[in-house]
Amino acid sequence: MKLLKGIGIGLCLIVLSLLVAPKSRADEWNRKTVVTFTGPVEVPGVGAQVLPAGTYVFKILNSTSDRHIVQISNEDETHVFATILAIPNFRLKATSKTVMTFRERPAGEPEALKAWFYPGNEWGEQFVYERPRAIQLAKETNEPVLSTPVVLASAPVEILTTAPVEAVNPSGETVETAQVVETPPVVVPEPALVASLPKTASYLPLIGLAGLLTLGGGFVLSGAAKRAK
Repeated sequence: MKLLKGIGIGLCLIVLSLLVAPKSRADEWNRKTVVTFTGPVEVPGVGAQVLPAGTYVFKILNSTSDRHIVQISNEDETHVFATILAIPNFRLKATSKTVMTFRERPAGEPEALKAWFYPGNEWGEQFVYERPRAIQLAKETNEPVLSTPVVLASAPVEILTTAPVEAVNPSGETVETAQVVETPPVVVPEPALVASLPKTASYLPLIGLAGLLTLGGGFVLSGAAKRAK
């Protein structure tokens, strides 16, 4: 009888875990990451904003389909150094560790932050610089840089979410952002898979059905156990 009860309880716990697991991933929405720089690093801001060597916290404050707002603070998050704009960028292979990329600078100059990729994600954050600084970086690195006419250091989050973003080349000319930001490859699904799944397909009905079947099984097992007494 104890064995039958144990099986019934185990099945109920399995369904419960299926219902709760998707919510646990919501804690990762801000992608909080602790990063230690061994040397000075330039980040978007007024002119050339440089963070000295040290430990910093990166996290996303706000995100939409085409832009993210990233906040950089000290290790205990009591002081915010920068609230900056980033555009989602795609990489072909995700990694298990945080990846920060930088723009090559002349000797003696601090590295300029280029992009941030969160562990396990193919999508990362390509940082946007104010237009005057973006043009300077483009000339120094000989590659296009994302830019915005908005003054990043003083702009509230509401302004950053709608700020125009473009790319500038080493000549200071505006170019397509596609020259800077990678888009994901287009995957054409197999016709059979498309035909077999309705547009409103969802795992919730399956989870609900599994729950009902499990509860029914529990009652059957419980009844069998009582009759076996």
